[in-house]
Amino acid sequence: MNRLILVILFLLLAACSKQSNILIIQNKGSDTLVNLAQAWAEEYKNINPNVALAVSGGGSGTGIAALINGTVDIANSSRAIKAEEREQAKKNTGKDVNEFIVGMDALAVFIHPSNPLSGLTLEETACIYGEGGHCTHWNQVRNTIVPGCKDNRIIRVSRQSNSGTYQYFREAILGKKRDLKLGSMDLSGSRESIDLVEKTPCAIGYSGMGYLNPRVKALCIQKSGDAPCIAPTVETAIDKSYPISRELYMYTSGDPSNEVKAYLDWTQSDRAHEITIKAGYVPAKKR
Repeated sequence: MNRLILVILFLLLAACSKQSNILIIQNKGSDTLVNLAQAWAEEYKNINPNVALAVSGGGSGTGIAALINGTVDIANSSRAIKAEEREQAKKNTGKDVNEFIVGMDALAVFIHPSNPLSGLTLEETACIYGEGGHCTHWNQVRNTIVPGCKDNRIIRVSRQSNSGTYQYFREAILGKKRDLKLGSMDLSGSRESIDLVEKTPCAIGYSGMGYLNPRVKALCIQKSGDAPCIAPTVETAIDKSYPISRELYMYTSGDPSNEVKAYLDWTQSDRAHEITIKAGYVPAKKR
């Protein structure tokens, strides 16, 4: 019996020792990127079993704040880092921020399937979401009447201000000097936005196209009233014909370590690109 106990203890110690040799890369930030980053992390375990990626969301602002504070190896972001954030990161860590474009995304605007609307211009989208916009009811947008929507009032679903999707949407639709109007339902993630619009005939929301499902209707978007109405797809994100297309980023503080660099390089491999496409995003051009 004593010998059996010793064997078990030896095996447990060996397992613990093996686990202790695994390098953990902290990867935090964008909710748009979190599903793709988790899928990459799962696959990367097969590529390098000695490296584990701890992936979490919380929004682009959360990831960049962690980068500034030096508590994360890779920050995910669906918007470009701001100049003042770069400066603060260098002040805190003594290192320049490195930027890696890891994919492309079309930011989809979506509604409940019962809504007969099929598209919007950028101006109409701004009328619905923008500060000073007068579009508060669906009949003010192309005389739309939505079945099941009592009083036809628009329910605007948006994101919290630390979201890169929120900040990109605001700038793409309204420009840098105008803000979104108050009174929207500000949710923490893209999945929550999709779920709410799916159940709410009066609602409109926005998210990365990777979160779309058949239970909501993605609208085509026109740059102006006489421009073609373009749907958010992989193809229109690649050629940037879709008016609300954007890059997806990963950031490191200073030059990444050998292990982190190896992972970032792998995200541009053919296998990683297959995962990117399956997740509903567009692979970045290889570095």
